[in-house]
Amino acid sequence: MIKESCCSSLAAVRSAVQRGTSRIELCERLEVGGVTPSRALVEGALDLAGDIPVNVLIRPRGGNFVYSFDEMQTMLASIGLCRELGVNGVVIGALLPDRKIDKDTTRLLLQAARPLAVTFHRAIDESADYFAALEDVIDLGIERILTSGHAENAWEGRFQLQKAVRQAAGRTVVMPGCGVTPENLPALAAVTQAEEFHGSRL
Repeated sequence: MIKESCCSSLAAVRSAVQRGTSRIELCERLEVGGVTPSRALVEGALDLAGDIPVNVLIRPRGGNFVYSFDEMQTMLASIGLCRELGVNGVVIGALLPDRKIDKDTTRLLLQAARPLAVTFHRAIDESADYFAALEDVIDLGIERILTSGHAENAWEGRFQLQKAVRQAAGRTVVMPGCGVTPENLPALAAVTQAEEFHGSRL
């Protein structure tokens, strides 16, 4: 089982490393669902993480996932910085106004990110049709999807997550996240049959 720790500070990174986390997702401002961390935080996290992979959230602001041209340029610049600094991967995602996956924007971000690992973030949980959105992300060739199962948290979405894991089997990794704790992880793993999980205490 791979446990990914969501970290928004160097103290959180240090704690995750001490817990033996499998991977770190780095962001700032968790109160708005996370935004792209500063260069200083990325550099500090990489120093602390050592051999533990660090993935960086690429999100210019809180709020919805419909982005302007200027916001797109900001995200591309952030991805460029991540490649320069040598992170393991980036976490991206975008929606259209009708809440379908914005495949054009996501594809541009994906192309800019390679050869880094790429995760599609919880924008999928805001999509109009969750399972159609899942197929769109898979079609883009993204190797991991962070999702709460189209629900407020992963436990409430556990049966949707179970279906998503089955639907995506062999094509992408469905990684339950949001409200995943050491206490509910065993039961969540048993229901969903997922192999990767995301949480701030994992």
